Amino acid sequence: MDKIAIFPGSFDPFTIGHESIVRRAIPMFDKIVIMIGYNANKKSFFSIAKRLKWIKQVFQGIDKIDVQTYEGLTVDFCKEVNAKYILRGIRTSSDFEYERAIAQVNKKMHPEIESIFLLTLPEHTPVMATIVRDIILHGGDASMFLPAGLNRDEFHL
Repeated sequence: MDKIAIFPGSFDPFTIGHESIVRRAIPMFDKIVIMIGYNANKKSFFSIAKRLKWIKQVFQGIDKIDVQTYEGLTVDFCKEVNAKYILRGIRTSSDFEYERAIAQVNKKMHPEIESIFLLTLPEHTPVMATIVRDIILHGGDASMFLPAGLNRDEFHL
């Protein structure tokens, strides 16, 4: 049986912190599905199509990585793709408290699914998609917070 993990998030945008977590987790799993979640009631900054394209571009040529979109509960998506692990990055203690609560609820709902937490690299601790979006929205250069190899012009408004 393959060890499949999902890495869920809105990834609006996908940052160097997200990329680092996925790259560091590749040796741990047979497959990682990056799940771009969306909520019809929430306004996204970048379209799902753009986020999907950018993340696929970042991991182009890495067979262990798949990128999909999903609307619904993360644990339900796990069941659909046969994943037994949910991968999450932790930057701060407040991230841990939030992620712990979600992991415990997920565990109660689906005991066979484990949550795996990786700490961010120290240099990525301040990198948040919310802050990166704000930099982009106000015309700043957010390139140092975005994965290499992406067309930076696509991030300008």
